[in-house]
Amino acid sequence: MTPTRRRFLTISAAAVALPSAAAARETARWAGFALGAHANMTLAGITPLYARPVFARLEAEIARLERIFSLYRDDSALARLNRDGRLQAPPPELLEVLTLSDALHAASHGAFDPSVQPLWRALATGGDTATARAAVGWDDVRFDAGGVRLGRPGMALTFNGIAQGYITDRIAALLRAQGLHDVLVDIGEVVALGRNADGRAWQAGIATPDGRVVHHVALGDRALATSAPQGTTLAAGQGHILDPGGGRPRHALVSVSAPRAALADGLSTALCLLDRDAGQRAVARFDDCVVEYII
Repeated sequence: MTPTRRRFLTISAAAVALPSAAAARETARWAGFALGAHANMTLAGITPLYARPVFARLEAEIARLERIFSLYRDDSALARLNRDGRLQAPPPELLEVLTLSDALHAASHGAFDPSVQPLWRALATGGDTATARAAVGWDDVRFDAGGVRLGRPGMALTFNGIAQGYITDRIAALLRAQGLHDVLVDIGEVVALGRNADGRAWQAGIATPDGRVVHHVALGDRALATSAPQGTTLAAGQGHILDPGGGRPRHALVSVSAPRAALADGLSTALCLLDRDAGQRAVARFDDCVVEYII
């Protein structure tokens, strides 16, 4: 399977939880898969035995969301949209991500563009990039509660730059709704709620693609996302975060914190393609978002 952006983030450029040894005495941990890659959750103040039914419910929710956003399941809502060019009565979760994607596209002056999927696929498989570029164009995506329509032949969408954060948010919200307020969720992006079991803030390390930790961030009731274009390369050294206008990334790594992981995810993706001034203007369009690290 072709590595996804989320797989790279989980392995080598995501925020990595650093709970203390004391916290481990009252901590339950889960490790599994989401959107085809490793995912982790840590619940402070609850034993592994009591956490079992909680984790079972979360696994069911992850599976449900994969049936909406996965590019690798033929029956997912996204796969059906890409295959048919339209999707009637889209799931509300898909509409939420489309709406946020539209806001990020506007804030980044087009740098954030989920319609780059044809170009990504062409570069990954050695296909015709000229034809693929002709199929890219967010302005030709139309959506409302009645349906989603892709307006050009050959168009396709990818939410690899935002869906991981969205799923992370959903899982964190479910945990909070079950009365769990000291939680760390890492599904490619990170949401930290409350504090770890020893009462301190959750600590996250931002790492380069080669695994070198370059910065630490304390998190509480906040999300963190990190993007690095060269974490996965396609053809001729092309990084996996693609500029819809054909340019090259401006930054090697960008990490953004925000109230929501989906927002941090989308902004960190877009900022890889923007100069610093344009990136700061994009971040300023959204409340309480911070560029934590950029190189």
